[in-house]
Amino acid sequence: MQIINQLKRKEFIEIFGNIFEGSKWIANQSYKKKPFKDYKELKKEMISIFKKAEKKTKIKILLKHPDLANKIKIKKLEKFSKNEQIMSELHKCTKEEYFEFNELNSKYKKKFGFPFILAVAGKKKVQILKIFRKRILYSKRNEFNQAIKEVIKIALFRLDHLNKKQIIK
Repeated sequence: MQIINQLKRKEFIEIFGNIFEGSKWIANQSYKKKPFKDYKELKKEMISIFKKAEKKTKIKILLKHPDLANKIKIKKLEKFSKNEQIMSELHKCTKEEYFEFNELNSKYKKKFGFPFILAVAGKKKVQILKIFRKRILYSKRNEFNQAIKEVIKIALFRLDHLNKKQIIK
């Protein structure tokens, strides 16, 4: 943690700026809370900042998430998102699977006003499609709450990934 606590603002934001998709402001707010006694405290702080954000701010974060299995856009994704989708084999969908993902993405955004968000780490495309089909039936309130939970799971996975790479210790 000593190394993290000694980082300059720019370096800190470079490392932690996309823990929450496209939301460097969370890293910036976290930076102001240094020094952290350990990894757990850093993690808790970042999650707390997100949870305390206003609903409209949370919606902005939801809107920054990419569509799942968008073949054209996977190559252009931010590093974390790209790796998560590749590990879930979303880049290897059949034509039929791509078509279904496209249809579901379109219907989902029309119904809820933001893209389908799922912490895909550890899941394969078949599981993801099954979850997608189920959640598209949720009420707006329930799905918003589920999307927020998924954003937190994604952030925790990303922080754990950095920790495993010895970046946080």
